[in-house]
Amino acid sequence: MKIIITNKFKALAIAIITISVLSGCQTNPNKQLLATDKSQVQLRSIQTRAFDTSDKAMVLRAVISTLQDLGFVLDNADLVLGSVSGTKFGKHEYIAYQLKMTVTVRKRGKKQVLVRANAQYNIQEVNDPKPYQDFFTSLEKSLFLTANNVD
Repeated sequence: MKIIITNKFKALAIAIITISVLSGCQTNPNKQLLATDKSQVQLRSIQTRAFDTSDKAMVLRAVISTLQDLGFVLDNADLVLGSVSGTKFGKHEYIAYQLKMTVTVRKRGKKQVLVRANAQYNIQEVNDPKPYQDFFTSLEKSLFLTANNVD
């Protein structure tokens, strides 16, 4: 017995295979980007602070000191870009973790500097406000001590 495969059958088979393959792919990449429990505006407000100074270099030095004081190992620091990144390694109940933080500093007007921190725990974005509050509290103390010439 000879089976005859027509062009219609081939086209139908290719269409079915293509549809089944494509149905497994993500059709809207924005869904993953926007899949966070907090809105981007809320998250940015947690991650950002403005400081009343025009000295960007001094703020960057304070960011570097603060990250080191908090146990981060610096990965990169760029004065021109206003960016500092560091990694903190640790263990919590026998589970190793890696906390990465990238901080950007940029001027805002003539009398302010805007500092934004972005943290990542292992491969997950940090949405909890506590680590950001801790970082900014330490940074504020460092800037206060620097401004008042206290070592």
